[in-house]
Amino acid sequence: MTKKSLRKPIMVLRSRKTAIIKDGVITSSGIGEPSVYHALVVIFLEFFAWGLLTMPVINVLNQTFPDHTFLMNGLVMGIKGILSFLSAPLIGALSDVWGRKFFLLITVFFTCAPIPLMSINSWWFFAMISISGVFAVTFSVVFAYVADVTTVEDRSRAYGLVSATFAASLVISPALGAYLNDKYSEPLIVALATAIAVLDVFFILVAVPESLPEKVRPSSWGAPISWEQADPFAALRKVGLDQTILMQCVTVLLSYLPEAGQYSCIFVYLKLKMHFSSIDVSIFIAVVGILSILTQVILGDLMKALGAKRTIIIGLLFEMLQLLWYGFGSQTWMMWAAGILASLASITYPAISAFVSIHSNPDQQGVVQGMVTGMRGLCNGLGPAMFGVIFYVFHVDLNDEHNVPAAAGGHALNGLGYSQLMPGPPFVFGALMVICAIAVAAFIPEVPSDNIRRPSGEKKRLSLDVDYEYERGRKVAGPLSPLMHQDSAQL
Repeated sequence: MTKKSLRKPIMVLRSRKTAIIKDGVITSSGIGEPSVYHALVVIFLEFFAWGLLTMPVINVLNQTFPDHTFLMNGLVMGIKGILSFLSAPLIGALSDVWGRKFFLLITVFFTCAPIPLMSINSWWFFAMISISGVFAVTFSVVFAYVADVTTVEDRSRAYGLVSATFAASLVISPALGAYLNDKYSEPLIVALATAIAVLDVFFILVAVPESLPEKVRPSSWGAPISWEQADPFAALRKVGLDQTILMQCVTVLLSYLPEAGQYSCIFVYLKLKMHFSSIDVSIFIAVVGILSILTQVILGDLMKALGAKRTIIIGLLFEMLQLLWYGFGSQTWMMWAAGILASLASITYPAISAFVSIHSNPDQQGVVQGMVTGMRGLCNGLGPAMFGVIFYVFHVDLNDEHNVPAAAGGHALNGLGYSQLMPGPPFVFGALMVICAIAVAAFIPEVPSDNIRRPSGEKKRLSLDVDYEYERGRKVAGPLSPLMHQDSAQL
C-alpha cells in the first residue's frame, strides 16, 4: 500500500465533512459534501416565500382585525418572538446531538406551515404564525451548519454570505409579490409561496447533507441535555456581574426594544396608516435595505476614525431621529426621510458587538456576547407586543382616519387629536427610550474594567465587520444585524 493511500483516510477523518466511511466507501446523506451554499439556498427559499406575502399579509391582517389591526399585529409577532427566544437554546442544544439537517427540516417546515392557511382561514393563519415561533429559529441552525463546514478564518465571510442572501431575498420578493398581487390575485401568490416553501423542504430532504460530524455527536439519541444548555435566561443572569457589561446590555435593551417593535409593524403602518401603495412599500424595503448594506460597508472606517463608543452614540442618534420622524411625520416624504435615517441607524448593534469584543478577554467573549444576544432576543418578543399595546391605548385604528372629538369618546389634545398631532405614538415612545439609551451609553467607560480587561501582553484585535454569537461554549463570528429583521417580511 502506498503512502498516498494511507494519507487519504486520515485526511477524511480529520476534516469537518459529513462523509462517513462504511466498508471502505464514503457515503453522504445529500448531494455532494456539506457546504455554505446548501445553507444559502435554504435561507433564500424560506424568506423568499414569506417575502412574496408581505403585501397580501397586510391586507388580510386588516380585513381580519379591522378595529385592532396594530394591536393584533403586535400580539402575533410578540408571541412568536417570545416563543422563539424560549426555544432557541433548546433547539440549538438538540441539533448538537441529533444533527443539523433534521432541525433545518423541522424549522423550515413549521415556519412555512402557516402559508397555505392564508387562503383557507385567516384566523388559523395568524394563530399558526404565533405558534410557529417555537420552531422559527432557522437562522440559529443555519449558523451552526455554517460553523460545521467552515474554518474559523473563513467563518466571517460565510456568515456575511448568509446575511447578504437573506437581504437579497427581502429586496426582491416583496416587489415581486406586490406586482403579482396587482396583476393577478392573492390566492395565486399564496400558491406560489407554498410551492417555494415545499421546494425548500424537498431541497433539505434530498440535497442537504448532514454537516455535524459523527465523531462529534453523542453515541445515542438519548444523550442528556442539561438545563443550562436549554435555559434561555442563563446568559442574562450574568448581566449584573460587571458594571460595564451591565451598561452595554441596558443600552441594547433600551435601543433594540423599540427597534424590534418598529420592525414588526413598519410595513403595516406605511400601507394602512400612511397610505403607501403596495409598490411604494416594496420600493421602500428595497431602497432602505440597500442603503443599510452600504452603510455597514463603511462601518469599519467609521469606527477607526471615531472609535466604537462614539459610533454607538451616533447610531443611537440616528435611531432616535428616525423614530421621531416616524412618530410625528404625516406625509410621504417624511417616511422616506425616516427610512434613510433608519439605514444609517443600522450601525448601532454591530458597533455594540465590536465594542464588547474589544473590551472582553478572549475566554469571556462567548459569555459576554451571549448576554447581548440574549437581551436582543428578548426584545424581539417584547418589542412588537409593546408597540401593539401602545397603538391600542392611543386608539390608533384604521376605520376612522379623522380625529374623533373628545365629546364623542375620542382623545383630544389642545384641540388636535392624537392622530393628527402624533400619528405614530409608539415610535415617539420608542424615541424616548433611545434617548435614555444614549444617556447610558455616554457613561460607558472607554477603558475596560479589571474584570474584562485583556491580558497586558496581548495585542488587541478589532473585528469591524462581524459580531459574535455564543455557540457551544465558544465565540463564533456572526452576521451584521440586517436593517430588515428576519421576521419583518412575515407581517
